[in-house]
Amino acid sequence: MAAKVFQLKCGLKNDPWGKTGTDSLAGVLGSKTPGNLELDESQPYSEMWMGTYPTVPSRVLSTDELLSDYLKKHPEVVGPSALNKWGPEVPFLPKILSFNKALPLQVHPDKALAEKLHQTDPGKFGDSNHKPEIAIALSNFELFAGFKPLLDMEQLMKLAPLQHFVPPHSASTFDDAVLRQLCRILLTLPSTIVSNTIDDLLAIPDAQFGPTQRYIPNLLDRLRKQCPDTDNGTLVAALLMNYITVGPGEAVCVPADSIHAYLSGDIMECMARSDNVINTGFCPKAECDSVDLFTQALTFKPHSVEDTLLPRKKSDKGTQWKTEVYAPPFSEFNVLGTSLGAGESETHTALSGPSLLVVTKGNGTMKTSSQTLELQQGWVYFVGAGEPIELATERGIALYRPYAE
Repeated sequence: MAAKVFQLKCGLKNDPWGKTGTDSLAGVLGSKTPGNLELDESQPYSEMWMGTYPTVPSRVLSTDELLSDYLKKHPEVVGPSALNKWGPEVPFLPKILSFNKALPLQVHPDKALAEKLHQTDPGKFGDSNHKPEIAIALSNFELFAGFKPLLDMEQLMKLAPLQHFVPPHSASTFDDAVLRQLCRILLTLPSTIVSNTIDDLLAIPDAQFGPTQRYIPNLLDRLRKQCPDTDNGTLVAALLMNYITVGPGEAVCVPADSIHAYLSGDIMECMARSDNVINTGFCPKAECDSVDLFTQALTFKPHSVEDTLLPRKKSDKGTQWKTEVYAPPFSEFNVLGTSLGAGESETHTALSGPSLLVVTKGNGTMKTSSQTLELQQGWVYFVGAGEPIELATERGIALYRPYAE
């Protein structure tokens, strides 16, 4: 009989925006797996990937076999429902991210656009799936996500340095069609105009930005110190997008085609099984994609901070009510979060599909139907369908468990 619960070895990425050495939670967690790498304090560690996506695939720790190959040999472990929907795969892609400067300003194409882009440029768009995602804060987390309310943007664009960027026919109606044009205008401004506009905005008293947007000058100054002051993304992010800060355990939801850029923090990110992205800011010009493609892909939900936040609630998957669930409005996955104090325990009922379990803090044990396994910070397990687990800890533990059913 094929094993249903086993430890994984997960890979790390080294994007330049990642935190360095042991400052990176992604790096620390990735280095904890037995036999994995030792951290280099001079090296950035940006992401730890978990699952079957081929860019940074996970392996079965005991055999070094690709998890994707194991599931193809033993498709029954994902459960009949998940197998019928998605095949012998993990149908979601979880990651741990650590960053202290802005990630690229981006959108992920929806299914219709992803299919088209994959067909025309499979080298860049490696799959035909959409990529809605959630991000759960593991530390204080700053990000830009979605667009501000239209009225807030309309008032802001009346400032003297910005008035001439507004499309002329928008005087009567500032709506999403105008916003799409405005994004394109800001993203195609010549470098000198971007830099001069930032200087002009920083010369205005903070009070002129209005009571709810006085934070903008500080953000503009901060972003131009991270990126060239000619980066068009700075204007789009600071002027048009929701600036959000959340604390550990809080989460945001980013639908497909929703504009976003993460700014600082450590997060548990989970998304549909895709790696498609369209970038237009906070990255070298050579890595920027077509502004026309970007603005064509944009949708305009959410339109407020409140609609970006993803609530959590107690989950009946945890029989002792010590587990919360993050349930986004799309079908590929939910994420369970369990936090136990010293001497506490929790039982997760059997799930009908595959799941991955990652320990972000502490240590403990996981009892399955056939064995008791050790849990340590950074360790990642595959848990197959139909397998209840009992969690226990002597000193405390925190873990997340994305799953599909």
